[in-house]
Amino acid sequence: MTPTLQLHLAVLLFSGTALFSKLIPLPATEITALRSVLAGLALFTLLGLTGQRARLLRPRDYGIVIGLGILIGLHWATYFAAMQFSTVAIGMIAFFTYPVMTVLAEPLLARQRPALADLASALIVLLGVALLVPTPSLDSDVTQGVLLGILSAALFTARNLLQRRYFAHYSGAQTMAYQTSVAALMLLPFISLPEGAMATTDWGLLVLLGIGFTALPHAMLSQSLRSLSAKTVSLVSCMQPLYATVLAALLLSEWPDLKTLMGGGLILAAALYETARAHRR
Repeated sequence: MTPTLQLHLAVLLFSGTALFSKLIPLPATEITALRSVLAGLALFTLLGLTGQRARLLRPRDYGIVIGLGILIGLHWATYFAAMQFSTVAIGMIAFFTYPVMTVLAEPLLARQRPALADLASALIVLLGVALLVPTPSLDSDVTQGVLLGILSAALFTARNLLQRRYFAHYSGAQTMAYQTSVAALMLLPFISLPEGAMATTDWGLLVLLGIGFTALPHAMLSQSLRSLSAKTVSLVSCMQPLYATVLAALLLSEWPDLKTLMGGGLILAAALYETARAHRR
């Protein structure tokens, strides 16, 4: 398999995680906790099978990875909740406000002013979000889904910025092995599974989510980074909302309306622009 095809398959699998918010009959917290357990076990097993180092280099890195794991666990929980309140397309599109959040947050952290082009992108994203929201009332499930998707994006942005600054010297598989394990330990005390709540097929879907749609694409993404530029990986990753929307339409019959497509188009255009611009810088 060529690196480019491997990258697209990894992004397609990441997009497919959104479907499990509808397919697994559990709240978002339970799905995230069980997904994290399975992904953590699979990734640590992968490290062992490939001979990669599992231990971290410095004691302080364990404290850092705990913080990153908390952020990834909260990000995943709000990510699934966003789609359970609304639709896969709306939840995924709202989440993809994170590239613009990132380019606005980075200069602020460095005590610099954001560029005018980045502020323009932020305005385009706000317009796109406004098109996703059917009503300004918080009583609307769709509105709550959009807000949860934006919160998920903010958590993901914070995790990415901290990881880039303090944890970039570790491989993707090693980083995610620890983060998913921390997320599992954080969320497991808060879940409850009544007897009979899950059928055998539901457990099979959880295994598929944790291993096939979480551990596997992270490993594939790490492998593709060895042959492809970071810019290529980032730009292809921006295809996730498109892939997720098509999959939800075909498999769940969740066909987006015109306003969702227009809002999604604006947000995705801004995300692609900012991703390309970041790599030019």
